[in-house]
Amino acid sequence: MPGLSFLGWIIIGGLAGWIASKIKGTDAQQGLLLNIVVGVVGGLLGGWLLTLVGVSGGGWIFSFLTCLVGAVILLSIVQAIRK
Repeated sequence: MPGLSFLGWIIIGGLAGWIASKIKGTDAQQGLLLNIVVGVVGGLLGGWLLTLVGVSGGGWIFSFLTCLVGAVILLSIVQAIRK
């Protein structure tokens, strides 16, 4: 998420992590801090995956969607490992 401030990363990451945890049904197990971490790490994962397929973009909406998709993928991986 180039161009976003540290606070922007936290806000977008927290929101994306929270929504991803609602989608995956893990919200009761996670607190605010873990939602932020999952969202930010999901953003890094999503950004990395998008660069592999040649997609680039910018702005708050694109960054949020990247974080959300990455966070859902990350939570899916964690759930698969735990089973």
